[in-house]
Amino acid sequence: MRALVQRVTEAQCLVGDEVVGMIGEGLCVLVGVTHEDTEVSATRLATKVANLRVLDDADGTMNHSLLETGGAALVVSQFTLYGDASRGRRPAWSAAAAPEVAEPLIETFTQALAELGVPVATGRFRADMQVALVNDGPVTLLLEA
Repeated sequence: MRALVQRVTEAQCLVGDEVVGMIGEGLCVLVGVTHEDTEVSATRLATKVANLRVLDDADGTMNHSLLETGGAALVVSQFTLYGDASRGRRPAWSAAAAPEVAEPLIETFTQALAELGVPVATGRFRADMQVALVNDGPVTLLLEA
């Protein structure tokens, strides 16, 4: 699994005109699933995200995690994280897991974050979504589990 994590002051996910997920300060987490991923990798990645020390302490040093600050996570499924554009101009998506495999693993990831104590909002799986965010820093990391 891959997660593109962005520290945000706010983020929201829209489907059409409907806001399906919204957070204040925290992390916007775009999550991709590949063929070898399991519930174990989903839980491991959730633990990594929840404990990632990229939120500022009182001195402005990235020293705190979501668990320490009470920050939230907006989780959005993103199969294009496994796009391969190494040949030509059109990305190949063969490394991305099929929707029927990916959806339960995204749910496992989201539930694991919530069980760790992170407030979680989500996008809508397989929907055409618009994600709006204010990247704070900017801080953006690519994590793998």
